[in-house]
Amino acid sequence: MIKKRPVSIRPLFCAALGTAALLLAVSAPAQQTVAFPVKNINIGINLIRAEVASTPQQREQGLMFREKLGPNDGMVFLFDKAQDVCMWMKNTLIPLSVAFIDENGKIVNIEEMKAQTLDSHCARKKVPFALEMGSGWFRQKNLKPGTKVDGLPGVP
Repeated sequence: MIKKRPVSIRPLFCAALGTAALLLAVSAPAQQTVAFPVKNINIGINLIRAEVASTPQQREQGLMFREKLGPNDGMVFLFDKAQDVCMWMKNTLIPLSVAFIDENGKIVNIEEMKAQTLDSHCARKKVPFALEMGSGWFRQKNLKPGTKVDGLPGVP
C-alpha cells in the first residue's frame, strides 16, 4: 500500500479566489465620470473655483466619488429655469454644504449634507442655482440667506 501525502486545498482555494477577484475587477463597468467646465464666482471677498454642472448627466454626477475638495473649490448646478430643487449625497464621499440661489443671485437657504446619504435637502422656493462647497464653508465665511452671489450665468 502506498501512503499518499495529504493534499492541502488552501493553495487551490486561494488561487481560485484570486482569479475570481481579478475577473470581477476586469468585468466590472468602470465608473464613467463627466468632465466639468470651471467658472470663477464670488460671494463678497470670497473667490470660488466652481465646476459647472449644467446638463442632466453632469448634475446627476455632481461631486460623487471625490475624496477631497479644495478650500475654495465647489460646484454650481445650473437649471434651465427656477424650479423645485433637492440635493442628495448618493456616492458622495465628503460632507458638503449647499446654498440654494434665486434668479437674482441671492442665497435662499443653506443646508448641511452628510456624506453617502439619500436624505433630501431642498430649496425653500423655486431656484435656478445650487452651489455646493465643503461642509461648513458658508458658516465659516459668515454667509447667510440674502447674501448675493456674483458671477452666475445670466444674473445681473
